[in-house]
Amino acid sequence: MNFSKSHRWTRRQALWMMTGAIAGASVHACAKPPEAPSAQSSSSSTASGGAAGGVVAASIGITTWIGNTPLYIAQEKGFFKDLGLDLKIKVFDTVAQAFPAFTSGQLDGLAPVTSEAVTLASKGVDFKIVTVEDTSVGADVILARNSIKSIKDFKGKKVAVELGGIGHFFLLQILAEAGLTGKDVTLVNTPPDAAAAAFQAGKVEIAYSYSPFSDKAIAAQKDGRVIYSSKQMPTAIADLYLFSSKFIQANPKTVAAFVEGNLKGVEFLATNRKEGLEIGAAKLKIKPEELDQQLKGIRIPDKATNIAMLGDASSDQYLLKPMTKLAAFLKDQGQIQTVPDLSKVLEPQYVTALK
Repeated sequence: MNFSKSHRWTRRQALWMMTGAIAGASVHACAKPPEAPSAQSSSSSTASGGAAGGVVAASIGITTWIGNTPLYIAQEKGFFKDLGLDLKIKVFDTVAQAFPAFTSGQLDGLAPVTSEAVTLASKGVDFKIVTVEDTSVGADVILARNSIKSIKDFKGKKVAVELGGIGHFFLLQILAEAGLTGKDVTLVNTPPDAAAAAFQAGKVEIAYSYSPFSDKAIAAQKDGRVIYSSKQMPTAIADLYLFSSKFIQANPKTVAAFVEGNLKGVEFLATNRKEGLEIGAAKLKIKPEELDQQLKGIRIPDKATNIAMLGDASSDQYLLKPMTKLAAFLKDQGQIQTVPDLSKVLEPQYVTALK
């Protein structure tokens, strides 16, 4: 099996293509066509283009990712339809492939990670984050040999990590905490599956990866352990659901239906886990027990957590703080040109309005 094509992790791809993707006026030339059925592949629909019977259509671009499980549940159980929303889900290999369609108005919504949302904002793309899909709480890890006692010991050593990927930015933030930079280590461009395999084989001392690759490597390689995980930096990697500001202004009730429907999916997974796992696993083409295990590496926020993350400035979960810090960090790293005003992209009203 080619793990680099695993359905489980395809949302975690390199971000190097992002700049070109945002600049493009049409779908990226090497983008894989959406995997959704033809009935779900029509162009975006605004208030004047809704479906008959009071049901309004909206489109969102996602990747095949376990964090979308509540979304799959809401679609399968008819929660969106019950709320008057005909949701067109379009699946891409990477979120970056969906950027041109989003910025040109062919897609109404998107499901990026925080670093991708920051990059979009830095390019002047006008959008609002209306709900949080998930946060990584242990799924992303740094593996190190037992002889390496701390992150400071990384200095002068090789680290296997995919350059430009989510893990690259995660690693840079970890190094910064220890007073190091990317220049203090030698970065070896390696996809997460291959990095874990190289660590398992004893070919590298330090590697970034994630479950299930990292779990397999640690189980087989006794000279090594997880020296740092996203559990220690829980706001570093979050998946988000956002919509263009233009679409929100024209269709506030439609966006409200999306948020409510998705949170109904979250609730269903919590109260009807067996059926919820079966629905999600079928969409992800894995076994329910595999999905159950993999979901332990992320946290899917409920309504209260969403309110804290999007609208409570006093909460340590409030996203504005880590996202602004991340923006400054990305600028320092030369990944973006300007630090955007991210206070304008968080929109809590749709979660706070729910009963």
